Amino acid sequence: MTLDRLRRRETLALIGGAAAWPLAAGAQQPAAMPVIGMMSSRTAADSAHLVEAFRQGLRETGYTEGQNVAIEFRWANGKYGELPALAADLLKQNIAVLVAVGGEPSALAAKAATSTVPIVFTIGGDPIQVGLVASINRPGGNATGVSLLAIAPEAKRLAMLHELVPKGAPIAALVNPTFADAETRIRELEAAGQTLDRPIEFFRAKDNAELELAFAEVSRKRAAALQVTADPFFDTRLAAIIAFAARGRLPTIYQFREFAQAGGLMSYGISLADGYRQTGNYAGRILKGAKPAELPVYQSIKFELVINLKTAKAIGVEIPPYLSALADEIIE
Repeated sequence: MTLDRLRRRETLALIGGAAAWPLAAGAQQPAAMPVIGMMSSRTAADSAHLVEAFRQGLRETGYTEGQNVAIEFRWANGKYGELPALAADLLKQNIAVLVAVGGEPSALAAKAATSTVPIVFTIGGDPIQVGLVASINRPGGNATGVSLLAIAPEAKRLAMLHELVPKGAPIAALVNPTFADAETRIRELEAAGQTLDRPIEFFRAKDNAELELAFAEVSRKRAAALQVTADPFFDTRLAAIIAFAARGRLPTIYQFREFAQAGGLMSYGISLADGYRQTGNYAGRILKGAKPAELPVYQSIKFELVINLKTAKAIGVEIPPYLSALADEIIE
């Protein structure tokens, strides 16, 4: 090849490349990956299986973390006072959806932080009563989500516990006074106790120090049994509460199966993991364009009773046959 021909070929190649530059520069860039902000009243350690259920719900709508969606996590570790700051921090991250899980405290902090960013919550009670939505079928604002109805069966939990201990003996109820609906459930349990002719003594705890004091008082007053009311703070202290009940050989009932699986005597409530899966599903639907105002609040309706017979034997409690027959799961 002559020198002239070589130069001509290089010149043509350069011109061809230059001709392509404007096209390359004007080509559409890939869309930025949407970011979900997830804040929780709970801890990361006790929520690993719940986060996986949330991811499953996202996958049902076509979103996989790390591939076409990112998730920013913030954990309050049972300290409700930190939730407003966590919400504010997430909103600085240019998130597409704010997911508030771990009960009413997280959802209310999210609602107070923004009236524009879509919110998907997971709570235990009535979202209308606490001011999160206008109605169940048409929430009407920037928030929707899942109601686990964890608070609703408190009276039924008490009735189950009532069958396990001598009549007339007082039952202790552990309550977090900072929970939005604490006084309502206290009144409901008092009414249920009167119906059952069973005295109920309430012990309040909002942090570790008060929880230890409550343990000491329950022991001092020789309560016959303990009901741990539905509250995210108590979920984060699962191991400590179960250990206390075991030391005192105290029949105890809880809200979620995770307690019974970890060694608690009995739990009665909905599937927490399924609630988180539905929360993930709603977050994915909103990313696809659905409006929170038009997504009905999902209400769990299937309750499950889990009994740990190994724990019953260890603390010397006999489970009535009819109660065992009602159980969805027996742990032996």
